[in-house]
Amino acid sequence: MQNSFMGSLMELSAKHEEILYLTADSGEGGLDLMYQRNFPNRTFNFGIAEENMVAAAAGMALCGKIPFVYTAAPFLAYRSFEFIRDDLCLQNAPVKLFGSGSGMSVSALGLTHHTTEDLAVLRSLPKLNILSPATPRQAYEAVKVAYEMPGPVYVRLGMNMKTEDYFDETYQISPSGIDVLRRGSDVGILTTGSVLNEVMDAAHMLEGEGISASVASVFSLKPFDIKEIDIKEFLKFASGVSYLVTVEEHSVLGGLGSMAAEELFNAGVLKPLIKIGLEDCFAKGYGTISIVRKENGIDARSIVTRIREALS
Repeated sequence: MQNSFMGSLMELSAKHEEILYLTADSGEGGLDLMYQRNFPNRTFNFGIAEENMVAAAAGMALCGKIPFVYTAAPFLAYRSFEFIRDDLCLQNAPVKLFGSGSGMSVSALGLTHHTTEDLAVLRSLPKLNILSPATPRQAYEAVKVAYEMPGPVYVRLGMNMKTEDYFDETYQISPSGIDVLRRGSDVGILTTGSVLNEVMDAAHMLEGEGISASVASVFSLKPFDIKEIDIKEFLKFASGVSYLVTVEEHSVLGGLGSMAAEELFNAGVLKPLIKIGLEDCFAKGYGTISIVRKENGIDARSIVTRIREALS
């Protein structure tokens, strides 16, 4: 996803001189150098000082620039929270925040590098838009969508370990912010971000057990509750199945599951909801993302087990 982000940003930067690139020793040296070589006067590295970077981005934005801020998601979402709230959201500054390695993508670096509460924290901020691409193609499109959105935007970049992309080169972001990838009649699985790979594998496994599953990927987490077309698409998806399931590489508190529950309740829809994610706990384990997802119960087989148990 990181390569797709940078490729799209460089294309957009060539067309719009007001775009700036800010980073904080993100560990993506190759990407940073690639941008710097092409746009040396529009690249700023703040070192490990994410909150200062966000504050500076706000000033640049208020001077007519469009800063794209890119660094590790946990340090962007948590360490910089006060500055995102006060300097970006209160001012409605058009700063585009891209958090890399979201969820449990960089578990080899330990628990401090997990980003599994960012949606709950940031979704509460007025004026902040939140996007969550699931694949490299969506990450490519997210750059353009973020640029066009007024005000601040937070984009959650995870890690897509498969070469398969469910969206081809002709893909454009759905106006509803929701892409339905499979249609089924027993359960509807709503997911967001790169854990989509696990969900699609789980849907194929469920099919082998005689359980028909729909799958929808949510790209736009905010706006979601204020766009009528989003709610209509969501309720249409939910009404076609007996059970609704949310799967997220995030806490079940305050993320996609909470959002789905809120919208079902607001619409007066009574539908059994199974929330799969971290159960009010920090993620466990070290190693590859595949190993850590399994240990935390959000790999394909664990998803199948939870759904099978709920239906039995």
